[in-house]
Amino acid sequence: MTATTDVTLEWEGHPRGSREYKRLVAALLFAGIATFAQLYSVQGILPLIASGLEITPSQSSLAVGLATVGVAVSVLPWSVVADRIGRVKAMSISIVVATVLGLVVPLSSSLPVLLSIRFFEGAALGGLPAIAIAYLSEEVHRNHTALAAATYVSGTTLGGLLGRIVAGPVAEVTNWRIGTLTVSILAAVAATLFLILAPAPRRFRAGDSAGPSLGTRLWANLKEPGMLVLYAQAFLLMGGFVAIYNFLGFRLEGSGFGLPQSLISLIFLAYLSGTVSSRVAGQLAVRHGRAGVLAGSTLLMIAGVGLTISSNLIVILVGLVILTVGFFAAHAIASGWTGQRATVGRAQATSLYNLFYYGGSSVVGWLGGVVYQQFGWTAMALFVMGLAVLALIAAASHHASTKSHHALTNRTAIQKKTAITTNRSTTLT
Repeated sequence: MTATTDVTLEWEGHPRGSREYKRLVAALLFAGIATFAQLYSVQGILPLIASGLEITPSQSSLAVGLATVGVAVSVLPWSVVADRIGRVKAMSISIVVATVLGLVVPLSSSLPVLLSIRFFEGAALGGLPAIAIAYLSEEVHRNHTALAAATYVSGTTLGGLLGRIVAGPVAEVTNWRIGTLTVSILAAVAATLFLILAPAPRRFRAGDSAGPSLGTRLWANLKEPGMLVLYAQAFLLMGGFVAIYNFLGFRLEGSGFGLPQSLISLIFLAYLSGTVSSRVAGQLAVRHGRAGVLAGSTLLMIAGVGLTISSNLIVILVGLVILTVGFFAAHAIASGWTGQRATVGRAQATSLYNLFYYGGSSVVGWLGGVVYQQFGWTAMALFVMGLAVLALIAAASHHASTKSHHALTNRTAIQKKTAITTNRSTTLT
């Protein structure tokens, strides 16, 4: 083993406050902005797309859904690419290709063309969420990974907010094409900042073929109950969250409220609360542990969804903020925990998290529209609350069983130690 490898193994990661830590966190912040601004730029203008193309709300939501399907199916391949060529290089390719495709989206001549480009744009974008958490888990000191992951998540919230609040007003004044083009240009600026700031990895060695096979790495994470619980959080909570944001605009433009698109797009300012809550959740997790923060965040999300059932606009908006606070706090904890918990195939572990995350966005995001069209908003809200309750039960059950297992293990160890001590005393006597 070389001296360089020895130093690499002894190095524990960038500590919080160091220059490289700040660069890494800033780079991932901008990468999150670039990725999610493009991914969700059309969500704020779905009513305009629906009316312009004379399609139903659930059909228009495919402009979001196909992109998230692209992300979901690409995260695992991207994790393999990252294992071969390196984290930063793979993320750089991902973000550059996605930015180019984002600039092509406004040229779409029909819905099928739009959906095709959005799918491939999502597939390109999948490289960032597939790799980002693995990258920071390897390069940041373990004591600060929860906070660093929360900062990355806050960048994703800023990106999602930017894409929505910019595209909406611009599209209303011009058209949806100009709206998405404006967002793509802003995303290109953020992507450039990522390329400039991202530090070269120190712990990872690209092209190392040693270690378990891909199938072994995937199975090691899929068979671990704790990882499955985290993947369930991703699928259930993200799916419900996207369903609410996909179709609240349709409700607010309806006869009960009659709001214009420029005002409806402002509901995405609630994302700012998620930017704050994701970092706060990371800080709380360092002090009080992840499990309690995850449970509390999910309860907040459930309460927020419940408030959106109201017919009072102020109450709905308050509920949306509470929902967003809860969701992004839960996501920050679950995503960071995935990278930290994985002992084999960290890149595959975080990619599986994103597979379930965007799978939930695609499947539940679309299914929520079907429920909304058939039964109305209250039914859809109850549907989303039910999903969050399932996520809460899964997490609480696993945490309780884990605590019982640890208590039993500790008790057994104490009993064995006591028995050994007693035997020694008897022997001496």
